[in-house]
Amino acid sequence: MNFSKPTTYRKTVVILSSVVFASLVALQITGPTISNPQAKGKFHAPAEVLSIFERSCYDCHSNETDLRWYDKIAPFSYVVAADVNEARKRFNFSEWDTLSKSDQETKLWYMINMIDAGKMPLATYTSVHPESKVSKADLDVLKNYVIKLSNQNHSLGDTSRIKLADKTYKNSQDTGVGKTPKSINGISYFDDYKNWKIISSTNRFDNGTMRLIYGNEIAINAIKEDKIKPWPNGAILVKVVWNSQKEDNDGNIKPGNFNNVQMMIRDDKRFKDTEGWGFARFSGLSLEPYGKTISFATSCINCHRLVPDNGFVFDIPSKNLKH
Repeated sequence: MNFSKPTTYRKTVVILSSVVFASLVALQITGPTISNPQAKGKFHAPAEVLSIFERSCYDCHSNETDLRWYDKIAPFSYVVAADVNEARKRFNFSEWDTLSKSDQETKLWYMINMIDAGKMPLATYTSVHPESKVSKADLDVLKNYVIKLSNQNHSLGDTSRIKLADKTYKNSQDTGVGKTPKSINGISYFDDYKNWKIISSTNRFDNGTMRLIYGNEIAINAIKEDKIKPWPNGAILVKVVWNSQKEDNDGNIKPGNFNNVQMMIRDDKRFKDTEGWGFARFSGLSLEPYGKTISFATSCINCHRLVPDNGFVFDIPSKNLKH
């Protein structure tokens, strides 16, 4: 009888098994490590709010990552390390006090919107840690907290009375001089939008704000002609945000404290890394620019990628503007 084929098969299996085993051992030895650096400025909030974030977010979005034994085994350790590193870049509760109040508020709303959309915590995480899931009651607690925080952060005032010294606005793309607030990516605040056509008005009952959205002539024509995929270069959209007051006895909801002005400028060469859109946000009556590093625009476009059919722009009532 010929036993050569089974013997060859067994040798092949042994060799392959040895290679796989050796590879796994090498992965364990050279695998990534996750350190927990000392906190630079911890997040402070009411106990009920803090407990939700600690349970659902801190493993990735803080320097208090609690690794389980299975998180340390390759190849899973590589996935865990990548997730934690990326999460800490987006926001880190252990460095919270290093952010300005406007940055903190913006990131809190980003978190809440991602939770509300079912994108956070990651499904891969909640499948292993079911206790990290955020319930509707939990989400309501977070929303109420940030709404209250937003009302505290922003002063009463009318945007028409914002005075900027040493500045004469020439056009909507003026790079700015003197004391004009400028975003870190080079986009300066400008007043011209107040003379533009209002595209839409929206209420965000989830975060207690009211918005008016303006468009320059290029943007208005693009909407009328349904040429928004992509939008033409030079299109500019400006969103003015107020904290909404509570409903009165007649059912009306009125604008309260001024919150911020948000700008989107279309330039597919200058802003090619963010789908051709440049973003800027100026908060409070002092118009404090949002973002300490240029990477802030990444979080902006990540949210706007939810609406690719609108050219990455929310709240466009194209049917109304066509008539």
